[in-house]
Amino acid sequence: MRYRFKDLYRHTQGESMSEFYGNAHRALQDEFDTRRLADLMEGGVMHAELAAHEVEFIESRDMFFLATIDPFGRPTVSYKGGAAGFVRVTGPSTLIFPWYDGNGMFYSAGNLAETAKVGLLFIDFLTPNRLRVQGEAKILRDPALAAWPGAQFVIGVTIESVWVNCPRYIHRYEKIEDSKYLPDSDGNAPLPSWKRLDVAQDAISPADRARVATAGGAIDQAAYGALVAKGEA
Repeated sequence: MRYRFKDLYRHTQGESMSEFYGNAHRALQDEFDTRRLADLMEGGVMHAELAAHEVEFIESRDMFFLATIDPFGRPTVSYKGGAAGFVRVTGPSTLIFPWYDGNGMFYSAGNLAETAKVGLLFIDFLTPNRLRVQGEAKILRDPALAAWPGAQFVIGVTIESVWVNCPRYIHRYEKIEDSKYLPDSDGNAPLPSWKRLDVAQDAISPADRARVATAGGAIDQAAYGALVAKGEA
């Protein structure tokens, strides 16, 4: 594992060079007297290669949060879920995960295709623990898709930095069940309720419109809101 101890040494010698901190970071660190701690984090905790226990943690997760930056510099974050192990580590500093059907915006996918920079936050809510990953991502269209039935494509991430985050503010939650929308072994999944919205019928694909009819027809926003409130959407 490549820890940047040389950077830690440089920081402790009074130099201000940093790959992570700018003037605003430094001002806040100095205001709250945390510059030494921040330098310790950058020089001795953040690293570029995954340790064995970090690989195990990532590949045991069934969800993570994905942060991207759009072409106009605006950040956004989205939830990504799948079966446990849907994120796979492919090398000391690389991982991949599937991209499933969404709302058709491809907002996060378009962002990372445009700007590459991403942040991934993996959390265990049962035994509070979290791991942060930063790097560059790209869309992959190759035979790796076969590993995730139902995926539209795969995202590959080259890791620049990874570190364990303090878990003290993580509330403890217990998982009840997997999402009913996870694709099965053949890549099939139930029709999401929002595709039944009457306002969406002219926008969805003909194939989805046929599925709407089979599911009971179009619904209005009040009916959809009722499904959401009951956790049935």
